[in-house]
Amino acid sequence: MSGLIEQIIKPREKDLGDGFVVRRILPFHSRKMVGPFIFFDHFGPVEYAPGKGFDVRPHPHIGLSTVTFLFDGAIRHKDNLGNDLVIRPGAVNWMTAGRGICHSERTPDEERAAGQSLHGIQTWVALPKEHAEIAPDFIDHPAETLPEFDLGGARARVLAGRAFGLEAPVAFPWGIWYVGAEADNGATFTIGGEEADERALYVATGTATIDGEKIEAGQMAILATGQDIPVSVSPGTRFMLAGGQTMDGPRKIDWNFVATDTDRIDQAKADWRASAAGNWSNTPFTLPEGEDDYIPLPEDVTVS
Repeated sequence: MSGLIEQIIKPREKDLGDGFVVRRILPFHSRKMVGPFIFFDHFGPVEYAPGKGFDVRPHPHIGLSTVTFLFDGAIRHKDNLGNDLVIRPGAVNWMTAGRGICHSERTPDEERAAGQSLHGIQTWVALPKEHAEIAPDFIDHPAETLPEFDLGGARARVLAGRAFGLEAPVAFPWGIWYVGAEADNGATFTIGGEEADERALYVATGTATIDGEKIEAGQMAILATGQDIPVSVSPGTRFMLAGGQTMDGPRKIDWNFVATDTDRIDQAKADWRASAAGNWSNTPFTLPEGEDDYIPLPEDVTVS
């Protein structure tokens, strides 16, 4: 393997039904995080016929921010803070769970009626220890608010943090480096060694080449620390650059919960159970307005 690449992570694929394939990259057994990124999923592309769609029922999170970025399609987000909006390609949906949030993700009514192609990336970034219990929040950053630039022939946007001399309007209390790009005609560029402490390149479609090493679609290359990395990508490639400051210690991840210790995760599980038992009234978690169903803890599901 090239000395410019520490590791290439191949995806673990899961078909969730109706052709909806999710490729999980992080966490990986030998690489749990890249900067603050602790979870990296690539979903789709999947085609939904008119009348069809997906429904992720209300579920909880703690200790993280979820970051949704779409190549194609639309997702309706609802949470118990009262937010109800549709994310579309090029925008960034930034949901901070902090001490606890509940949300649902569904196909919007218009797209469900007409049919759609859905394709995108969802990541989780761990909150630094001193911010792990902050109040939950949600901000939608439309595509036009994100810095766009030419990256060696690729159309690129800074989705969070600072990258290539530009800064996104996304607020996050830790060093983060996140770029989304597409190269219709291919591209050639260099990732400077000073860009971030930890850096990775993920290929969603097409291929990338680093020092003679090819990274195929669905693979993530963990880049060598502190070195300039020359990259070329083939025509039609969509790719993500993700990383940032080395995190302030390891994290535990269990279902939708991220924390520094098991006790905090156990408390979140107890709070979710108690909220369901209390019919979501004056409980640690509540449901988004208009929702009356929820996803139970995996260990509470009885398999018949």
